[in-house]
Amino acid sequence: MSDPANGRCQPAGENETPVAEAPDDGPPSHRPADTGRSPVPPTGPLLGIDYGTKRVGVSVCDRDRVIASPVETYSRANPVADATHFAVLATQQRAVGFVVGLPLHSNGDESDMSREARAFAKWLSELTELPALMWDERCTSHAAEDALRAAKLSRDKRKAKVDRVAAQMILQTYIDAKCPPTGSDPPPGAP
Repeated sequence: MSDPANGRCQPAGENETPVAEAPDDGPPSHRPADTGRSPVPPTGPLLGIDYGTKRVGVSVCDRDRVIASPVETYSRANPVADATHFAVLATQQRAVGFVVGLPLHSNGDESDMSREARAFAKWLSELTELPALMWDERCTSHAAEDALRAAKLSRDKRKAKVDRVAAQMILQTYIDAKCPPTGSDPPPGAP
């Protein structure tokens, strides 16, 4: 729940019912990461994830969820090394949850990459025992590339930074949207 006075995430009040995750039997574009975990807590650092099969961009926000900052671009190695890396990273950053970018087609339909991102979110959640939610990431990689190009960075420097900047944009748009508890997935019962 968000507090309109300060735009930060707030816990549900006494007269409000917390939103549960959508059932797993809806259309693919309406399913959450299916982590089986409770929603992300209302305060505390979140890790933003720009999923890729070769590289994963990572960002983090402050405890009050005002601003997201890029952290790293992780080059995937093997399942054991990846698990160790993300478990240590979540602990080091004192993360309370993940916001994983959901790559969608421009019309909102999911793709094979969307399903891979959902599976990665579920894996992160199971690995760290932290909740993960999905956030529509359409155009973030292009926006990150444009921002880095405007900064007059060389092609090699842009390539090294684009994934972490995209992760920052994913997490910042989630924060700017007042931290919806179901991410960009619709609440249960929505069409």
